Parts: sequence; C-alpha cells; structure tokens
Amino acid sequence: MNAGSLTWSGRLRARRATGSVRDGAARAGLVARGVIYLLVGVLALRIAFGDGGAQADRGGAVQEISTKPFGAVLLWALGAGLAGMALWRLSEALFGAAGRDGRTPRMRVMSAARSVFYAFVAYSVLSFAAGGGGGGSGDEQSRDVTAKALDMPAGQWIVGAAGVGVVVAGVWIAGCAVLRKYRDELKLGEMSRRVRRGVDTAGVAGGAARGLVFAAAGGFAVRAAVDYEPDKAKGVDDTLRSFTETPMGPWLLACVAAGLVLFGVFSCAMARWGKV
Repeated sequence: MNAGSLTWSGRLRARRATGSVRDGAARAGLVARGVIYLLVGVLALRIAFGDGGAQADRGGAVQEISTKPFGAVLLWALGAGLAGMALWRLSEALFGAAGRDGRTPRMRVMSAARSVFYAFVAYSVLSFAAGGGGGGSGDEQSRDVTAKALDMPAGQWIVGAAGVGVVVAGVWIAGCAVLRKYRDELKLGEMSRRVRRGVDTAGVAGGAARGLVFAAAGGFAVRAAVDYEPDKAKGVDDTLRSFTETPMGPWLLACVAAGLVLFGVFSCAMARWGKV
C-alpha cells in the first residue's frame, strides 16, 4: 500500500467523521427545536383554557423546563442541541444542504440566516441556564427592538420592510407545509404507511400553524411601522393571545396551539427520518 492510498484512506475517514458530527448536531438540534415548540404549544393551550399567567414563547418554555426535576441539566442539553442546529445550518450555508436545491445561492442564504437565528436562541437558553436573563419576555424584546429601529433614519421603512418579510416568510412556511414540500427532506422509504400519515398530519397542521404565527407577528410589525407606535409590535406570546380577540375567540388560539404541539412532534420526526 503506497502513501497515496494511505492519504486517501485518511481523508475518507475524516470525511466520514465530519459527516457523523454534522448528522448528530442536526438531529440534536431538531429535537431541541421540537421540545421548544411542544412546550410553547402546551403553554398556549393553557392560555386558551383560562390560564392567563402562562407565557407562551421561548422564554416561557425555558422557565417551564427550569422548574422541573433536573431542569438545569435539561436546559444545558437544550442549549447544546440548539447550538448544534446553528452549526448544522452554518455547514449548509458553506457546503450546501441535502436535496435537489441544497446548493443554490437562495438555500445557502436561508441556511446562513437560520444559523444566526439559532445561534441567538442557543445563546439565550444557555445564558438562562447559567443564571443570566436569557429567558425574558419576547414581547418586551420585540417592542424594544422596534422602538430602536423606528428611531433610526428611515426607521418606519426598515420596520415595515422587516414586517413584510416576516409575513412573506410565514405565508411561505404555511404554503410549503400544505403542499408537503418537507417530504423532499424525509427518508420516506424508511417509514411505514401509518408513520407517513402521522408525519404528514403533524407536518401540514404544524407548519400551517407556525406560518400563521409568523405572518400575524409580521403584520403587527407592519402596523407598528405605519402608526409609528412600537408598542403595537408583538412577540410570540402577545401574537398568540391576539387570536383570542378574533370572532372565534379562544378556540382559534386552541387550534393554533395544537398545531404548534404537532410541529414539535414533526420536528422530532425530522430528527429521526430527515435527510441531514
């Protein structure tokens, strides 16, 4: 065996090891995301059925975990999983994602944006686990960020454009879910027919609910920009509560909350059968 074949063998082993690390980080991140959505959905259900003190957002989910036995350990594990998600998305931005369009510039940009988002979420969870304030209200953060942005030159246009972008993202998320675009990212051949039906139910209903929350939050940002009132911007918790003010009342919130729970289940299914 010559030196060239040894070098090639070493590179192959290194590539496989890197792939295994990436695979593990991706699946851990998907489980962590699923846990957060499950908890947010459960907290939103509690609000729908009369528990007005619940905080149905990431901060509320983190606080809920912290009250459980071994809560600190669970928070560190959750933060590590989200950090893995950020690294996975970063690798997609650098080297391309799975699927037919995984190496297109559009997908790389989207992966980079997701990496930044999950890095922030991971930091907030780990900060809370370490005794910091990472579990604060997303509603207050949304209002503070909106107020600062409105004070900038062309602030109304910046906030309005960001709000429109979130609305478009929400519609896109819901549309992809309804059209079952997520199937391109699943190993369908490894699923039984029964499992596929269950994953489809969770993917469609969960993705539609998630998209609706995004679109509604973006709409509130646009309204804050038009009226030049940062208090009209809403985080996830206030956005969810706003559904109770519709003609359907708390029943719409209950439906959306159930959808978020299903998205949490879907995210865990992605961790098991996803192409990462």
